[in-house]
Amino acid sequence: PLPEGFIDNDDYLRYLTYEGAKKRWPELSDEQRERLDFELETIKNMGFPGYFLIVQDFIAAARRLGVSVGPGRGSAAGSAVAYCLGITQIDPIKYDLLFERFLNPDRISLPDIDIDFDDDGRADVLKYVTDKYGADKVAHIITYGTMASKMAIKDVARVEQLSLAESNRLTKLIPAHMPEDPNNKGKELKQTLANCYKYLPQFQAELESKDPLVRSTLKYAGQLEGNVRSTGVHACGVIIGRYPITDQVPVSTATDKDGEKMLVTQYEGSVIEQTGLIKMDFLGLKTLSIIKEAIANIKKSRGIDVDIDNIPLDDKKTYQLYCEGRTTGTFQFESAGMQTHLRNLHPQTFEDLIAMNALYRPGPMDKIPDFIDRKQGREKIEYDIPIMESYLKDTYGITVYQEQVMLLSRLLAGFTRGESDNLRKAMGKKLHDKMQALKAKFLEGGIARGHDAKALEKIWGEWEKFASYAFNKSHATCYSWVAFQTAYLKANYPAEYMAAVLSRNLDNTDKLSLFMDECKTMNINVLGPDINESFTRFGVNAHGDIRFGLAAIKGVGVNVINNIIGTRDAEGPFTDIFNFFERVPSSVLNRRLIEALALSGAFDSFAPAIKREDFFEQNHRGETLSEQLIRYGQQFQNHKSSQEMSLFGDDDDFINTAARPAIAPAKMWTDLERLDRERELVGMYLSAHPLDKFYFDITYGCNSSTQQMKALPAESIVAEGSTFTFAGIVTDYIVKQTSKGNNFGVRLFDKQFYDYGKFGVKGTPVKVEMSYRRRFATSTPRLDVTRVSLLEEGAGHFAIDIRVPIEKVDNVITDQISPLISADDEADAMPLTFDIWHPQLQRSLKMRSSRRLKKSKKLLQVLNANDLEYTIIPISN
Repeated sequence: PLPEGFIDNDDYLRYLTYEGAKKRWPELSDEQRERLDFELETIKNMGFPGYFLIVQDFIAAARRLGVSVGPGRGSAAGSAVAYCLGITQIDPIKYDLLFERFLNPDRISLPDIDIDFDDDGRADVLKYVTDKYGADKVAHIITYGTMASKMAIKDVARVEQLSLAESNRLTKLIPAHMPEDPNNKGKELKQTLANCYKYLPQFQAELESKDPLVRSTLKYAGQLEGNVRSTGVHACGVIIGRYPITDQVPVSTATDKDGEKMLVTQYEGSVIEQTGLIKMDFLGLKTLSIIKEAIANIKKSRGIDVDIDNIPLDDKKTYQLYCEGRTTGTFQFESAGMQTHLRNLHPQTFEDLIAMNALYRPGPMDKIPDFIDRKQGREKIEYDIPIMESYLKDTYGITVYQEQVMLLSRLLAGFTRGESDNLRKAMGKKLHDKMQALKAKFLEGGIARGHDAKALEKIWGEWEKFASYAFNKSHATCYSWVAFQTAYLKANYPAEYMAAVLSRNLDNTDKLSLFMDECKTMNINVLGPDINESFTRFGVNAHGDIRFGLAAIKGVGVNVINNIIGTRDAEGPFTDIFNFFERVPSSVLNRRLIEALALSGAFDSFAPAIKREDFFEQNHRGETLSEQLIRYGQQFQNHKSSQEMSLFGDDDDFINTAARPAIAPAKMWTDLERLDRERELVGMYLSAHPLDKFYFDITYGCNSSTQQMKALPAESIVAEGSTFTFAGIVTDYIVKQTSKGNNFGVRLFDKQFYDYGKFGVKGTPVKVEMSYRRRFATSTPRLDVTRVSLLEEGAGHFAIDIRVPIEKVDNVITDQISPLISADDEADAMPLTFDIWHPQLQRSLKMRSSRRLKKSKKLLQVLNANDLEYTIIPISN
């Protein structure tokens, strides 16, 4: 229902829009007023005021609930009405974002406002919408899972009773990357069976297999591919109706993650709008969760409240971070290629970032070198028609955005708002007939306005080539703003931001390792869990170090951790192990929990009084120290409780008379055993890594890794003779028997098994060489182990050449590289050469050092942190 005093939805929407405009623009200009009136009139004529009111309502509710809401995404950011309503956070007039890119006034099309919420808060917003508008008027959208090529083969093979080995062999013939599409240069063919049969020789042979089951399996799989196999629920699509959903579309039900039933439409997203219902996307964006958590970390560690929506867009530290390409862990700009472009570009304005965000994708990426050269003054900025500067100035004369094409078509040829959007769509979708009609109109309108016909032809030709790749500036601007927020936090509050990044990537070991390495590059220590410093998730201690979260330890529940942290926060840090058991409620402690905390290193701060191994030492009754400590804590707390009931109670009497369990020093475990137990509980090595001393040899002495070996395409398309070298620690070794009773290890057969099986001892650092070859002259090529050796024995010898700009000589060489000089007796230390570079003179001087450098991971971190070029040169033994 409308608030009292308003005639209809349009009246109320106009009121809210102008109230919001007073806050956005304290002094409303004629341009701003004209834009709002135009948009409001278009929204009214198209019948969408109610839609805007609903979106405004649940976004305002989300903010009241403490949910982080994105600044906008997609073309909706071009709406000034949405900006004034608080739906979006980017001023569309300031950044030349167009409303007609969102809603075309010349053609009825449904609005599509996609909203990003933080991952944790998205469910709260959905609950609010369901409660407010009624469970019978809100439904999720169904999705249909279809049979992909591999699934089709497996399903048919099961019915045809083709052996599992043959089924797996056929699916492995489908490569991870298909050949290039001959009709669409630069793009891969779709991964369909029809394309496999047509373009992959190994598949063509299978169609004529002597095995009739193979032939029929492939035949029927090709017929079934693409058919519906299963149903699901769209990750973010939601329908909100005026009337019960069942009055308009058939529904089914599904169960959410909390076990609650929810309505699901039986029409999928691509057709749902044909029923008259409007789809809304409630999207979860992990980056918003990272920002939210980083702000909480800053408040906790520094007592500072960061207003992330009003950070300065000219912050020097943030642009310095971008100029140096230190964007790992930030949003949108973290890829290696983007980092290189940023270092060359040296962005100084927010507009530079928007442009790079739009350009860094297939197609427009080719324009990046020109963009950088014009920005740096190496290439002249020219405009085919001088008045084009008004819309191309920020992108140095290069057309980057769809909105620029639209604005220039109006400026040069008098296109209407609707016609300019039709031009954008025709170019993007390569609608040739429509483009020819629009070209004639463009040339006619441009000539009528006094512009040169040849210049107009040239402009149109460039648009035809590039406009199909041109990007939506509205989306690029919004996501560049989110990216800038992450870069601002990383540049100004590095430890707090990286702690949030680590917390939100806890389930991805590969990314977690990457971000922990980034922390080391930033000179931020990532320390293991600590009972006195850790929070539930990753946090920052008083020294600016990041601490592993206690809840990330396997076998440790969040409720228990909240009890421990609550006790610590209320009464101060735990002074020793006994103090811990005296204070933490004994009802939440058990042996498994204590041992998990001990093995992960959470009690290491109490050393040397107690160490990890001591918790497992048994007394004469066979009780571990963990069990004794738990019992002691129970007795202490029971006694304390009874004494509080007495007028003359004294806790000291109990401490002095009750026997605190004796801590019998246990035998130290080996370093590898300690690290393995630590890794089992936190998912990675924290206090050290057993391969750290081999880092150089693994990085520069191997041409592959275990991860890359897992990701290799089907062996049948690996070039015969290819060799791969990788290294690691043996975590397991399985020995099986052949049908003849002979032993073999995985990938180790016959003589290989007896030559290399001895290395299959858990915890052994090894170097493995494999070759794609034929084991016998008549056999099929396959990956085969050719050598296994101890990693220590295979350590390589290297020399290093470091290029240092002359202005960095004192700082880098004296202060940072000198401490890494090797002792004279280290035989495998690296010969060192400096290449001193003078940028102004464009000359360099090579200087060979009489000292050598230690092979270490720390050295590479120093060089990378200072953005220095270096070459590692293998030396034959």
